[in-house]
Amino acid sequence: MTQHDPRLLDAMLRQDLHSFLMRSFFTLNPGEQFLSNWHLHALCWHLEQVRRGKIKRLKIEVPPRSLKSVTASVAFPAFLLGHDPTRKIITASYSADLAAKHAADCRALMQSDWYRRLFPATRISDSKNQESNYETTRRGYRYATSIGGTLTGRGGDLIIIDDPLKPEDAMSEARREAVNGWYSRTALSRLNNKAENAIILVQQRLHIDDLAGHVEQLEGWTTLRLPAIAEVDNSIEIGPGKLYHRKAGDVLHPAREPQHVLDSLRRALGSATFSAQYQQCPVPADGEIVKWGWFQSYNEAPPRMQMSVIQSWDTASKPEEHHDYSVCTTWGTVGDRLYLLDIDRARRDFPSLKRRVVELAKTWDARTILIEDKGSGTSLIQQLRTEHHGIPYPTAFMPKEDKLTRLHAQSSRIEAGHVYLPERASWLDHLRTEIAAFPQGRHDDQVDSISQALAWFFARRSQRMVMVPLSGF
Repeated sequence: MTQHDPRLLDAMLRQDLHSFLMRSFFTLNPGEQFLSNWHLHALCWHLEQVRRGKIKRLKIEVPPRSLKSVTASVAFPAFLLGHDPTRKIITASYSADLAAKHAADCRALMQSDWYRRLFPATRISDSKNQESNYETTRRGYRYATSIGGTLTGRGGDLIIIDDPLKPEDAMSEARREAVNGWYSRTALSRLNNKAENAIILVQQRLHIDDLAGHVEQLEGWTTLRLPAIAEVDNSIEIGPGKLYHRKAGDVLHPAREPQHVLDSLRRALGSATFSAQYQQCPVPADGEIVKWGWFQSYNEAPPRMQMSVIQSWDTASKPEEHHDYSVCTTWGTVGDRLYLLDIDRARRDFPSLKRRVVELAKTWDARTILIEDKGSGTSLIQQLRTEHHGIPYPTAFMPKEDKLTRLHAQSSRIEAGHVYLPERASWLDHLRTEIAAFPQGRHDDQVDSISQALAWFFARRSQRMVMVPLSGF
């Protein structure tokens, strides 16, 4: 066989979703150019993990016009039914027209000569072949509906939710709550096997409380977040054992939307809309209280022997509230500079929270442990003070002001250049989102931990300052 052998090409189309996507594109868009890019390999790889049962909840956040719908709602269902014509797929979009368009495109692929050649066992039943609802001869199907539409009597082993909210509805609290409520009360109940079946959510971010933000608080989700312009260095899986290493500042798809086009879009849309739809960060990038650009950055922290390590804990408000996060920020201090070394953020019950305090204190050889003297923090302080764990005596910190006032009080220190963040860290994206969203965001635990550390540190420095009179006075 040569590289042009039809059997080799068919085998590639049958086995590789990205190749199948490319062939599908030409069927749906004859005469148009297919601009391949690494992000399409990333989309296809993650969707393949869903097909193979390795991912049960997949959230894809990408900018508009990135072929997300063609990939996830058109090519992937056809590919999936080709490999298993018994699969039962439910798809949903914000409008019935959009859902029907995706369904019609998928059906066009499945009825094409090349698809029928690739997958001879998959045929659409003549008796079940409607615009938004068609069934295979093996009783599998692809059923399309709108968000809020009827699903009575329907069950699926895969639900694909594609653009659940229109951009113009994003600012409507009632509309957002309707979408989120439909997901929780209707969509979840339609899975045939709640433990084993999969859900895919693919969208551009529109609001901090859109459906992607809503499900982010739930366990078990894998997120593929691809901003138009990378904000930090990171590595993205694009195939078996393959990573794409993306540098901060890299444009997602320069052949289609180069930097100058994105700059024009930012000016046209405004920073808030661009931040949400293109950067997948549904808040103004600068933040309301603290601007991200105020933070200094470091590539390597000073040597450990030169630093005094502070750990600042913001714990869940009550021990039994496991849905809240407990956060520890670890700082190395040198002179009047604070280097944020690590953030530990997780939902923990009280026993595991206490163990984690001890573990992190020993790991970083902390000299100071700050714990807010409220709720579960009070019990944590009391127990750590009476037990012997080989860590410093915890310092109880009782804030006098509200959260907003506390961050305001420290914002001048950040703007003055006293606070340093690492150039690369796995937790930077989440930290930036929380700071930008504060005080309107869903979470503020990292912000509270930072405010507490800075307030304690600068209060101690002012107490140590000694006024020396000038000679002759």
